[in-house]
Amino acid sequence: MSALQFELPDSRVLDLFAGSGALGLEALSRGAAHVTFVERSARAIETLRANARRLGAAGFDVVRGDALEYVDRLKAGAFDLALADPPYGQADAARLLERFDTVPFAASLWIEHRTREPIPSLPGVRTRRYGDTSLTSIQAPE
Repeated sequence: MSALQFELPDSRVLDLFAGSGALGLEALSRGAAHVTFVERSARAIETLRANARRLGAAGFDVVRGDALEYVDRLKAGAFDLALADPPYGQADAARLLERFDTVPFAASLWIEHRTREPIPSLPGVRTRRYGDTSLTSIQAPE
């Protein structure tokens, strides 16, 4: 989140494959105006809502559904920032980047993924490696 500190204040954030909500809740704690969490697992959503209650978080909504199907319905610029931590080994990171390349649904997209997972070579893609995990980002064209 320190790499995103200047993007977070007053931003509209999309947390894809939200799981427990850790990324989006951290964004809220750092000044995001609103977070939309997208998660398909009912159990994960229960955990996310419990975590939000414990933290007294406000300014969010939760969408139960498939993250890739959700972004397929978005228009360019729908969010300021999109964060994603898709399950490893399912090529979801690559599919998400390809979708973003077609319709940049946020000003920037950050995806956590397994380092050895193939990522499309798109203009502007930047990847930072942290052992077995990588963080890939891309900015929407201006």
